[in-house]
Amino acid sequence: EVQLQASGGGLVQAGGSLRLSCAGSGFGLDDYAIGWFRQAPGKDREGVACISTRDGSVYYGDSAKGRFTVSANSAENTVYLEISNLKPEDTANYVCHAVQLGGKDYGMQYWGKETLVTVSS
Repeated sequence: EVQLQASGGGLVQAGGSLRLSCAGSGFGLDDYAIGWFRQAPGKDREGVACISTRDGSVYYGDSAKGRFTVSANSAENTVYLEISNLKPEDTANYVCHAVQLGGKDYGMQYWGKETLVTVSS
């Protein structure tokens, strides 16, 4: 089955760190734009970070600059989102999304399942 598998969420104390994983299953993540989004209770979904596995370029949303790092490991077919100095306002459901950048499946999209991050104060 072709899918994205997100994992790594959990309960963390404020000030701690967490690494979320987004792994491609049944397909390779080469030549994709992989984005991380989050949605906090009562709020709209927001884009957190994005990485291109084509050229390694990265983008961060304003709320993610400075504490979030997105990276890709082609050997593991996985994209990571590392969050440091976690704050209670980082509490949200996090989800990854992949869009193919070229080839015959250009524009093909996949969504991973959400992973919940809860930050206690």
